[in-house]
Parts: sequence; C-alpha cells; structure tokens
Amino acid sequence: MKRIALIIMVAAALCSCGRRSGKMLPSVSGKAGEILVVIEKTDWEGAVGNATRELLARDCPWFIMREPLYSLSNVTHGGFADLFKVHRNIIAFDIDPLVAEPGVKYMKDVWASPQALIKIAAPDAQEAVSMLEKNGKEIVAYIEQAERDRVIRNTLRYEVKDLAVMVDGIFGGSLHFPTGYQFKKKTEDFIWIADEKQYTIQGIFVYRYPALGDKADFSVNNIIAHRNETLRNNVPGMFENTYMTTGEIPTPTVEFLKYQGRSFAQTRGYWEVENDYMGGPFVSHSFYSPDGKYVVVCDAFVYAPKYDKRQYLRQVESILYSWEWNQKSGEKELRN
Repeated sequence: MKRIALIIMVAAALCSCGRRSGKMLPSVSGKAGEILVVIEKTDWEGAVGNATRELLARDCPWFIMREPLYSLSNVTHGGFADLFKVHRNIIAFDIDPLVAEPGVKYMKDVWASPQALIKIAAPDAQEAVSMLEKNGKEIVAYIEQAERDRVIRNTLRYEVKDLAVMVDGIFGGSLHFPTGYQFKKKTEDFIWIADEKQYTIQGIFVYRYPALGDKADFSVNNIIAHRNETLRNNVPGMFENTYMTTGEIPTPTVEFLKYQGRSFAQTRGYWEVENDYMGGPFVSHSFYSPDGKYVVVCDAFVYAPKYDKRQYLRQVESILYSWEWNQKSGEKELRN
C-alpha cells in the first residue's frame, strides 16, 4: 500500500509540474518606457510610421523640457525573431489586402510575462492610420497601464510594509511603498514619504481636508488651492521663506478617472519652490473618504535636474494606483 501511495504521489507531482511548465513564460526584456513596433520598412518610413510616432513618441504633455512619451524601436516581420518576441511592449502591424478581420486587438503575455501586445490589422496603410487615430487613446492607456502594473507588481514584491501601516493609521487606507522609500514627516492630516538619492527625489504626500460635498471639491482651483496651503505649511525649502508650491506653467489640468472600481480626480502640473529655483512634474489623485467628510489626496512628485524625468514620474505615479482602503472602509463616489 505504501508503494502504491508513493507512485500516486509521484504521478500527481509530475502532472502538476507539467501543467506549470506548460504555462511558464520567460520574463520580458527591454527597458521601461520602450515599445517595439513590428512593421515593414516602407510602412515605417511612410504614413503609418509617422502616425505611430505622433501617437507614441510625441512630447510628454506635462513636462516643461521635451521628452518623448515612449521610446520606439522597429523591426520587420522577417526580422521578428524569438529574441524580439519577449519584449515588454509590442505593437504589431499586419497591413495586407488579404486581411480577413481588420481591427485592433489587445493581448497579454503571449510570448513573455508580463507583456503587453497590440495587433493592428488593416487592408492598407490608409486604414491602419485611421485605426491609430480612432483608437489612439485606448492604445496609449493600454500601454500605460501595463507599465504601471509592472511597477505595482515589483512594489508588492519588495514592499516596506511599515510605511503602509503608518499611512493607514491616519487615513484608513494606504498606498504600497517599495524598498527605498522612507518616512519624512507626518501630522494628523498629512504624511510625507520619499525615496531620496544623491541626484533624484521621488516623493509622495498623502493629506486630507474637509469636503464641501459638491462638484466644487474636484475643481482645479479648489484642488490647487488646498495643495498650495498644505505644502506651504508642511514642505519647507532649503532656505528661509522658501516652500513647495504649484507652478502656473504649464497650467494644471484635472481628469476624472476610474481604476478597479475606485473613482478619483487626477491632477497634473509642475511644482516649484517659492523664492528658489527647484521644480519638477507632479501628479495627484483626489477622492472622497469613505464617510464623505474629507477629500483625500495622494500627490506624487519628482525632482531630477540631471536626468530625463519620464520614467521617474511613471514609477512614482504607479504607486498612486496601489491605494487600498482597509477592510473597515468603503468607497464614496466623487461628483464631477
């Protein structure tokens, strides 16, 4: 009986390993913020390539200095070998009069993990350009979310849990912070956590203020007014009479979003230090507390005067999407 039981256990283990190995994929290659475009040379050098660059390699709209939204590289279908198939972000064009099902398809983890793949099939170049124009917002959003998900995945793997506990103790919910982030300051309505290195700072503020209870809570003027008051009181500069505030150029913008059932107002702009010359991009998420009495704000900023800021901001912005209420909290819809 023992021999039979052992045989059964070994067989079950082998079957289990077989199932796991059938699903195993290699890890993705390529740097964060890169997209590989699979396209024939004539199309890349023509209208389709131009439209792709205008969509994905345009200047980041929230930066003062010019930086592309994504870094693009291209390869032909004939050169699309296994080495390239494991890239993190791939857009593959199939432009052929014999295309049976024109359209845009969004796929995950086809050749590697965690991978984002977009297939665009069209009978000719003109139709491919039209698809890019019609689906541009969704294409960018899909790649953006894939980049965020990778950051959140690594954050949860290397999380500093004590920081989440500290934030939760004040607000009844928290973000998740990866290794490198450290506590800077807290009050009963404000906490400052940052990853500070020699030449870069990635910081996050979480704060709250009483809600008005109507759509004015999420107007750009109200959000910025409370932001400036909070930073003036809590984030001093290096010298006397200096403090962090919000720059007027570029003009801050607000967009209403929903992510995993949670609605919030996303504000983008540029921070600066009053009476000093420091500055950089910021992005914040504003939403109601579960009881509706407060507006809670998670505000992420970057200071990297020696480097491009695109990826630094993307990393810290991704942390904002990790917010979770604790089990005792609920969710109140914002009004816009």
